[in-house]
Amino acid sequence: MTIMSSHSDVTPAVLKVMEQTEDPRLREIMVSLVKHLHGFIRDVRLTETEFQQATKILNTMGQQSNDKHNEFVLMAGSLGVSSLVCLLNNGDNGTTETTQSLLGPFWRMDQPMTENGGSILRSDTPGPRLYGTFTFLDKSDNPIEGLEVDIWHASPVGLYENQDDSQAEFNLRGKFMTGADGIVRFKSVKPIGYPIPTTTTVGMLLAAQKRHPYRPAHIHVLAHKHGFKTLVNQTYVDETDYLTSDVQFGVTQALIGKLEKHTAPHPEDGDVGEWYTLEHTLTLEPGVSTLPIPPIK
Repeated sequence: MTIMSSHSDVTPAVLKVMEQTEDPRLREIMVSLVKHLHGFIRDVRLTETEFQQATKILNTMGQQSNDKHNEFVLMAGSLGVSSLVCLLNNGDNGTTETTQSLLGPFWRMDQPMTENGGSILRSDTPGPRLYGTFTFLDKSDNPIEGLEVDIWHASPVGLYENQDDSQAEFNLRGKFMTGADGIVRFKSVKPIGYPIPTTTTVGMLLAAQKRHPYRPAHIHVLAHKHGFKTLVNQTYVDETDYLTSDVQFGVTQALIGKLEKHTAPHPEDGDVGEWYTLEHTLTLEPGVSTLPIPPIK
């Protein structure tokens, strides 16, 4: 172990230890992390008080995370980290457009199986009715049969059911299976843009930067089948506000669905008032089908 005589001795000493890591990928990550982290501290000349505040912030973020809220996922999105990781690892390693997107902090693994074309309304949820049609293709534009697809979104008041005791369990959540046409159809209500939580650490950061907390309206999708990389997607409603200023930096052109308004009676459900259709085509890349770690229970 090196005996330090000045700050210039610290980084080489730490790097020497990191370079002894046996696992090659872990070694690569830790060496780079130390170089960039130490470089950042030198670049901003981090003070002792700021360092103490930073460790307190991290402790607080851990305390703010629970079965219904993941503060670290929220912060990663608010710093653009989630989008950067996604776009670097999809679309032919960041070279082409992709319908892969952010998981978000509210996916639940055990969403209820729902018949194709069925409703994900499980409690009284006011708002214009939405009829979604999502088509799933492989990279050769062939439909994918037997794809398990989770659909979920926030209510018209901007809350997911796990945040809102007035909603039934699994309201606005459902699990579907594609047929030979590769299509999932579902009934719901039209989503709206909503603010992310602002009473926690992320909210303090947004206030300090004078940033708004809003996300554009969107539907979440998670689709998986053996032989394909699991698709995680947020399909954005193309009339929504905040498409160009999403607080989570999540919007790309390939993620914007086709929304249409209708006023005539619905061909199956009759007079439902004003209603909307949302159509989108999503492409899965070949790969290993693995499910992400659920951010909440």
